[in-house]
Amino acid sequence: MPSVVVPLSVRDLLIADLPDCGWAGSDIHLRDVARQLRRARTGEVDYLAACPPSGVPVAVGGVDYTKAPGAGTLWQLSVHPALQSCGIGTVLIQAAEQRIVARGLHLAELSVEDDNTRARLLYERLGYAAVGAARETWVEERADGTIAVHEADCTVMRKELP
Repeated sequence: MPSVVVPLSVRDLLIADLPDCGWAGSDIHLRDVARQLRRARTGEVDYLAACPPSGVPVAVGGVDYTKAPGAGTLWQLSVHPALQSCGIGTVLIQAAEQRIVARGLHLAELSVEDDNTRARLLYERLGYAAVGAARETWVEERADGTIAVHEADCTVMRKELP
């Protein structure tokens, strides 16, 4: 089977992109992303989109500069399910790390759910190392419209940036 190489660019995620990001989470999640984009205007966070030439986001994720002093905290990283394991997550994370360094910081961190082996392997391959544990909590909207609180045991990972 022939392969196709599609160039990606990483840019700021825009409110206008959200209707194309339903694959990234529920309506509640996308409303939270909209709130994070308002924080981006104040400089508290960066929220990025990886896009092919069409400009439609195929991966999204944020960097929060307020969560850990002296570090950028990567969070809400998501790649379109049909495009996972194609290197897009790596491109997005490397762009996020560049944003962190551009702010004069040299430490990136993130939390990964303990049962998300696939993501943890990616982070380890990119140079992140486990430095602790945390219990993360967030709200999730189920397919039937009910709302639940999701909790997960997570490993906190960190990477020194050049």
